[in-house]
Amino acid sequence: SKKLKAGARAALCLELRKVAHVGVGIASVEEIDSLNILWASMLAMERAVAALGIDPAMVLVDGNRCPKWTRPSLAVVGGDARCLSIAAASIIAKEERDRMMVELDRAHPGYDWASNKGYGTAAHMAALDRMGPTPHHRRSFAPIAQFSMFRVESAA
Repeated sequence: SKKLKAGARAALCLELRKVAHVGVGIASVEEIDSLNILWASMLAMERAVAALGIDPAMVLVDGNRCPKWTRPSLAVVGGDARCLSIAAASIIAKEERDRMMVELDRAHPGYDWASNKGYGTAAHMAALDRMGPTPHHRRSFAPIAQFSMFRVESAA
């Protein structure tokens, strides 16, 4: 997915959805903050597999570990470059993430989400300084934690 231009990726995503079982799993901002990004990703993977509508014989995971589940699975480092099914899942995931970021951009204009796709670009950081964080910003992310409304004060 990283090597494809947006238009080609979108077209491939449409074709993949026609011929493959697709399940999308999402973790909320609150889950990411409470679990951490790694375990929230594992939770999202579990949700994606559950959303497939089938029970897969094997789950291939792009990375170096699999969720703590009983499903047969294999972690494949660099899997999106080594395995077609992981590459296909990567295309669908990137398109889904981009769609969500465009929706966030419409709901919260000024943060440049439609173009930065959630990465902390200079323009996004400037928007945070200017407008403050939204409920969609992770409180555990250092640039967001600096805002007093998200700081956890010690009871001491």
